[in-house]
Amino acid sequence: MTYIPNPNRYKNMPYRRCGKSGLMLPAVSLGLWHNFGAIDVLENARNILRLAFDSGITHFDLANNYGPPPGSAEETFGEIFKDDFKSHRDELIISTKAGWGMWEGPYGDWGSKKYLVASLDQSLKRMGLDYVDIFYHHRPDPETPLEETMGALDLIVRQGKALYVGISSYSASETEAAIAVLKQLGTPCLIHQPKYSMFDRWVEGGLLDVLGNKGVGCIPFSPLAQGLLTNKYLQGIPVGSRAASHRGNGAIEEDAITDEKIAKVIKLNEIALKRGQNLAQMALSWILKDDRITSVLIGVSKPEQVTDSIKCLANISFSADELNAINSILG
Repeated sequence: MTYIPNPNRYKNMPYRRCGKSGLMLPAVSLGLWHNFGAIDVLENARNILRLAFDSGITHFDLANNYGPPPGSAEETFGEIFKDDFKSHRDELIISTKAGWGMWEGPYGDWGSKKYLVASLDQSLKRMGLDYVDIFYHHRPDPETPLEETMGALDLIVRQGKALYVGISSYSASETEAAIAVLKQLGTPCLIHQPKYSMFDRWVEGGLLDVLGNKGVGCIPFSPLAQGLLTNKYLQGIPVGSRAASHRGNGAIEEDAITDEKIAKVIKLNEIALKRGQNLAQMALSWILKDDRITSVLIGVSKPEQVTDSIKCLANISFSADELNAINSILG
């Protein structure tokens, strides 16, 4: 059946300016890290993407190694894009990344110009695209000169293969240096994608200040700690959950579901219920409360999780008492 998007898709989704750029991103974006690989059900992936777009989510985030196996999430997206979204290309922000191991030999990992240019060429073929909107270096490379890596990002924009560039998982000092090099080259750093959740607050140690001061956007990944900050694991590890699936590729495993974490989750859940939210919604709201955050990336395995996540936008304000109680629980 031909996909016809919801005509009211832009009415309820707020869009936030990405740093000091001209680009607006939806407050909630969809990440394709898991659940879009070759091992997953194509029609489920299609239904998730359709519902996301119908809900005003215009930004789909990928990487070369997403799957499993690596590359297959881009292939899945490419197939669905061709069928459902090709005529809506100018309404979409599509991002991908390179920086983790992707193919054998010395040119398939880290941050060399050779690797980044070749990887994006492969990504574009897998997705059936002429360009991506945002291309990221996925992690800092301690061996390759920063000037080479940032120079590759600049080259990619000048080649017309990406409109904007960003970085992911760079520390505050590394980010400041990358921003400076890109500015000198004439291709500004648009956005940073760090891991950030109630259980992983490292970005508060300087990175958010750098991004705010330099006018660079921020789009956290794993805001729900891969499902830990939801109701999913309150009664143990359910069959079919990500922690029980042994997917690899960075997915959460059983040993991350500790008694200490669950005790905190139970207390956080009590605060969420008092706010009229479930825990996942509160965890997303907690990140979006900071105006230095452009968007938050959700990862979902079922379409209904898209709808549930977006409900976080109904309440992104926290009282001082709520924040103090949350900080007391988190320690």
